[in-house]
This record gives sequence, structure tokens and C-alpha cells, in this order.
Amino acid sequence: MGNVTRTQRQGSQGQQYALTSDQDDSDFWGFAFEAEGFFAPLSKDEGARRVRLVGCRPQGGLLKSASHIGSRRALAGNAMLDLLDTGGASMGSYFVGEVTVVDAKPSTRGEGLVDLTVTLWCDNALAGADAVWDLIRKGRLSRAGLWHGLGPEDRRAWLSVALWSREYQRQGRPDRPSGQEFTLDGRHIVDRDSFYCTLGEAINGPGGYFGWNLDAVIDCLRGGWGATAPFTLLWNDSAEARRQLTERLSTEGGDVTLLDVLLSIFEEGDVRVVLR
Repeated sequence: MGNVTRTQRQGSQGQQYALTSDQDDSDFWGFAFEAEGFFAPLSKDEGARRVRLVGCRPQGGLLKSASHIGSRRALAGNAMLDLLDTGGASMGSYFVGEVTVVDAKPSTRGEGLVDLTVTLWCDNALAGADAVWDLIRKGRLSRAGLWHGLGPEDRRAWLSVALWSREYQRQGRPDRPSGQEFTLDGRHIVDRDSFYCTLGEAINGPGGYFGWNLDAVIDCLRGGWGATAPFTLLWNDSAEARRQLTERLSTEGGDVTLLDVLLSIFEEGDVRVVLR
């Protein structure tokens, strides 16, 4: 995760993004009020972005590159882009590659600031994720089920933010001890991602994360992600999940449904599942 020090955070009121070199944590590149275009891939299948850093005062490697727009030296390199809360602390960060300055114009956001346009690569910042980050920043991710009305792509974006913000949301809290009971609300489980959204919230609260693919769930069951096995999962309205999670998966024992694979993962992970 990008390193934004106490000194660097001074004067960051209202600035929601910070860039730091991926090679050197002491090479701080600056803040920005907005990062327009960051969550809008130029191509659906690739990570190319054109991002406008609004109200930026470039520093370090970014400042050097801003002095060479149009030449090869405009390539600043790789960085970590942090998303900041209202106090300037990092909520989570993304690796961004090949950051290249392509334009700089005076900004209306303050004296001495510029609107800096850069091109970069980022595979993990999914379209729609910015709205979820904004919920966290404003303290509005306060109840379970806020994702219920989202479509498939937005559910995936929701899960991505749950993953990248997990350390910030947990605030150093240890895993709950073994022997706990967690209640899974099965009414809104219609596919894989809705299951992962529901499971994450059951264990780690609103916007919580506990895997976003089968391998990740297995990893989470090994500890360090909010719960300690053995524990019990009380799965309410499980009949709805049995109707919805019918995708067939190939296993050593033959083709089985997604639900059966999940139940097997929980059993092997020392989780008692009570279908209700």
C-alpha cells in the first residue's frame, strides 16, 4: 500500500488521491483533488487509462516528468495511487504502471496547482468502484445490503473495493476467535459474486471481504481475514441459493454444482454450515 506520511498529509484537506513512486516510498509525487478517468478504462479488456489529476502540485519524479512533456523523459514510471479519506489517511491503493505526463494546465482549485493529464496502466481499478470508495470516504458504508441493487459488473466492482480497502476497514482488529456463529442472508444470492458479497458482509460487516473467487475463500479460511475456524455459518433462505447456484463445475469427483463446491470448501475448512 502506498506510503503517505504525516508530514506529506499536511495541507491535504479535500484532496482525495496521492501518488508515490513504486520504487521508493520517500519519492512522493503529490496530491490531487480528483483523478478523473481513473475508473474508466480506455478498453474493456485492457488497463490503459487517461487520467486528469485535478488540483495537483507535482513533486519528485512526477515533477521532473512534467517538465519534459512530449519527450521520452515524460515517463515518470510506476507508482502507487492511494485513495484518501477526509483526514488524509489511505483507504487503499492501486498499482499504476508507466505513468506518463501528457499535459499540464493551471488549475482552478488553487494558486500554484495544475491539472495534470497522465496516461497509465491499471488492471484492478474497475469501472464503478469509485462510487463504492466514496461511500467509505463519507462514512456511508454503515449497513449491510447496500450492494443489493447492483448489476453483475457493479457487484464485481463492489468486491474489488472490499478487497483493496479491507485493511482500512478492519482498522487493525484481530480475527474473531474460533467457535463463532455467522449468519448468511441467502435471499439475494443469485450468482457467484452476490454470494461473495453476502459472505464478506456476514463475517466482516458492511462492505466486508472474505474472498471473491473460490481460491480466495479457501485462503480466507486459513485465517487472517476476520474469522478463525472452526466456526458455524447459519445460511438462511438456503433454498434460494440452491435454485440459483446451479453452475456446473468439474471436480475430481465429476461435475457438481457451484453450491456443492462451496459446501465442500467449507467442510474442508472446518466450517459447519447449517442450511435453513
